[in-house]
Amino acid sequence: MTKKVPQEYYNTYQLKLPLEISTIIDITDPVYSLCEVLDHIDLNKYLTSGKRRTGRPRYDEEALLRIILFAFMEDGYVSTRKIEKLCRTDIRYMWLLNDNPPPSHMTIANFMNNVLKENIEEIFADINAYIFEEKSVDTNHCYIDGTKIEANANKYSWVWKKSCQKNIQKVFLKVTDVLSQMNEIIAVYRVKFESREEYAVEYLEELLQHFVKLCNLDTNTVKRGRGHHKSPELRLYDNLLEYINRLKKYSEHIYICGDNRNSYSKTDHDATFMRMKKDYMGNDQLLPAYNVQFGVCDEYIAVYDVKQFASDMDCFVPLMEKFNNIYGKYPKYPVADAGYGSFNNYLYCEEHEMEKYMKFTMYEKASNDKKYIEDPYRAVNFPIDDEGCPVCPNNKKFHYLYSRPIKGNKYGRTEEFYQCEDCTACPHKEKCCKCKGNRIIRLNEELSQFHQEVLGNLNCIHGALLRMNRSIQSEGANGIIKWNRSYTRVRRRGLKALNLEIGLICCGFNLHKFHLKKKFLAFAARVFYKIILFKTEKNYFSVGVFVIPCFQQFCTFSLFTF
Repeated sequence: MTKKVPQEYYNTYQLKLPLEISTIIDITDPVYSLCEVLDHIDLNKYLTSGKRRTGRPRYDEEALLRIILFAFMEDGYVSTRKIEKLCRTDIRYMWLLNDNPPPSHMTIANFMNNVLKENIEEIFADINAYIFEEKSVDTNHCYIDGTKIEANANKYSWVWKKSCQKNIQKVFLKVTDVLSQMNEIIAVYRVKFESREEYAVEYLEELLQHFVKLCNLDTNTVKRGRGHHKSPELRLYDNLLEYINRLKKYSEHIYICGDNRNSYSKTDHDATFMRMKKDYMGNDQLLPAYNVQFGVCDEYIAVYDVKQFASDMDCFVPLMEKFNNIYGKYPKYPVADAGYGSFNNYLYCEEHEMEKYMKFTMYEKASNDKKYIEDPYRAVNFPIDDEGCPVCPNNKKFHYLYSRPIKGNKYGRTEEFYQCEDCTACPHKEKCCKCKGNRIIRLNEELSQFHQEVLGNLNCIHGALLRMNRSIQSEGANGIIKWNRSYTRVRRRGLKALNLEIGLICCGFNLHKFHLKKKFLAFAARVFYKIILFKTEKNYFSVGVFVIPCFQQFCTFSLFTF
């Protein structure tokens, strides 16, 4: 009879073999896809560890970069505190740290703000360079779409540029009134302050100093408030000083808005108030937001851009220039919706040899509504006589009035205005126009030609396929980022901080897509291989011998085994 071995020193938490973490991680885990991409990129050019020779040794920046990219690859947007927690609990993050201790959330945040903020666009370009080469991504077809993301700012405190401009004019009138009262007081000194339509702050401050010297005002010792009487000179001094401060405030507001914006948020000066598709407040209210642009090629985000403009028309040219800086060329087929179809964008495509596949505002009617297309009262359908004048259905000529530059056009293009010679007693007046006098039309022959070219491009078979792919790829990428990865609101404040945030999200999106496509190919290869084995058992040897070697050229069997 054998004696039982005592078990008092045994427990389930004792040390076990193997000690290597990589043996525990599944071979199909996305962490290996991340390492595959990053191993083919020179990360040292983005890091600053080797540039610092004094002070305490810094945390391994390469390990920080790997865990940050992996976090955004797995979960979309991740906070620094969650990354810190994952480094302490998730075995994959421990493996990426490579025996380094788990970093704190402040270490991760400082690395993102001090290192990644300046280099995120280059990192994104390098990641795309490897993925696009590995997957043979077609960069000639670029599907463009934009989405508005709510900013991390107060929804009720904003500044309107037009209100500031109107208030400045009101302040100018009040300043003129104050200066006229000052002139009555200082008339004994034979001095007169000049009144103007507009006043500079420096000019008013100089006048205020002269007024203090002439009236011998001691503004430092004067008591103000309830129960203290103000002299007329002191009252005028306080009023002018108040108007100067208001002018400074309004000028600062206009300066922050800039030339291309009409508003900004007081808690995030880079955010602009825009109308959102989904308004949770339920009253169609403007919300502080950013316009994020994506250019998608073969389901990968090829280029991104963050703008403060509410309209997508102003975002097309900067996005294409950024595309050219990354890939050294412009896409042959930029496909976008009607929000990008403008005269300036068509001219830009014409200049850079890009095909025009952007819809215009009336595209649906111009392509499907026969009544609208053949409407004889449309100005573009008016026949042109020998003198170059349009002729209406009542055989009345439209004479040239003037030409006006197109708004925002940088190419010197103009549009022509024509007026009918006589619309009185016209039997077609109710159908032709609703104006009281003679009808005025504006024509742009070049724009009309662009519209016809766009209609021809989009209504052919190739154009129909591109329109279908745009709705799948570009809008699908926006939907995945906003709803599948829960990024419906900006977490950071400021344009540069948001550019870092969107850049990390795009890097994570492409890495995740790269892994899924590898996994799908491996799954397809496994299924296909089983089918071939089943057929070979039924003596279909010719199929297996021919297909398996060809299919192995497209599938990678080194990472995912059968």
